[in-house]
Amino acid sequence: MGNGDMQFDENGNIKRAAKDSVFTHLFQDKEYLLQLYQALHPEDTEAEEKDLTIITLKNIVSGGIYNDLGFMLKEKIIFLIEAQSTWTVNILVRVLMYLAKSYQDYIIRKGQNIYGSKRVKLPKAELYVIYTGDRKTRPDVLSFAQEFFPGQDSFLDIKVKMIYGDGTGDIISQYVAFTKIFDEQVKKYGYTEQAVRETIRICKDMDVLKKYLESRESEVVDLMITLFSDEEIQDMRERSIRRETAIETTVEEGKDYGASREKIFMKLQRKFDLSEEEAEEMMELYWQ
Repeated sequence: MGNGDMQFDENGNIKRAAKDSVFTHLFQDKEYLLQLYQALHPEDTEAEEKDLTIITLKNIVSGGIYNDLGFMLKEKIIFLIEAQSTWTVNILVRVLMYLAKSYQDYIIRKGQNIYGSKRVKLPKAELYVIYTGDRKTRPDVLSFAQEFFPGQDSFLDIKVKMIYGDGTGDIISQYVAFTKIFDEQVKKYGYTEQAVRETIRICKDMDVLKKYLESRESEVVDLMITLFSDEEIQDMRERSIRRETAIETTVEEGKDYGASREKIFMKLQRKFDLSEEEAEEMMELYWQ
């Protein structure tokens, strides 16, 4: 997925963006892209790498840093997939825009005329979001009409299948595990090269994306470090500081109003979407 024009090199291959994520870097390799397709469609045992065509578009919405992927199976199905660690229903708007742009490019590439009387032929679309965060509520499907026009008649709807990684060891579950391990290392070492290298070491030990990381380790280190420019790191630090300040204020205000430790603990979990362990850590830090 993306929003912009596809760019090709002299061999006709889609150019890599300057700031790919591990997600896009991983699945630009058709060996792993096929594994991704097979995780989504395990019933299809006949698909081969040659059947897959990458159609990821240049993304201009997120400033060049993106976690989205587009590919086609035998010109019959368009798969648009985005990986997200932050929960937002706005993903449905982006998916709608990406799908429209993908269909536009397909129609132009096939030389079809949308102004003619003959109905144009379009490949079926399958839309997915791989969610890597810790949100407790996890719906199977998000509906554009239900989220943005609840209780109203809507002439437009798209539905996105939510994927969380089921821990079965498929390529999606491995990617989700990779992101969680990285988050744990960032908590220890910050957004540093040490966090990246520790993530890779642990993942290889746990057989998480092991083959990919062993063969592309230096590239993975470079692209992960590149993603965190000084400006982005500063922005993340500021957001982290604001969040911790808000947590501290919540604890202190709760105490001032005579709330019990248990009630404040539950409020932290609910308000900041914290796990029990995270909420307990915050309580230990700010409950004086």
